[in-house]
Amino acid sequence: MKPLVGGKESREWNATISARPAGIAVISLVVALEALALLCAAGWYAFELLTGAPVLTFWGAVFTLGLLLAFSAWLFAVGHFLFRGYRWTRAAALVAQLFVLTIGFPTMSGGLVLPGLAMIVPALVALVLLFQRKVISYASRTGGTQGAI
Repeated sequence: MKPLVGGKESREWNATISARPAGIAVISLVVALEALALLCAAGWYAFELLTGAPVLTFWGAVFTLGLLLAFSAWLFAVGHFLFRGYRWTRAAALVAQLFVLTIGFPTMSGGLVLPGLAMIVPALVALVLLFQRKVISYASRTGGTQGAI
């Protein structure tokens, strides 16, 4: 395998790439599926907006659509770079799972048990896996392995 950046640290990092823990794959899959769900919600929202569904303000609806698309793109990036082992993705994945839980619990307690469980269970699994020792040690890559100077 070709080194990412020259030097001893790169060879060490390349050796750990083959040792990707299963938890990383599971968390990345959960985050990517959440991003896909947001993308589907954005598509449905855009369809409703284009077919003349009543909205209070048109530009507020366009802003909401933009937020759904932006958050979906952000989660796709988090899932991708978490799979590759970048450090910053752990915090982003953690916050995303906490947001999903804040939506999932009221959904479940509001009578929509299956959709609520569909949000809560994967988020809890991802939260538990985010704190496994192997996941933390794998996802500790920074943007570059050489110093700035």
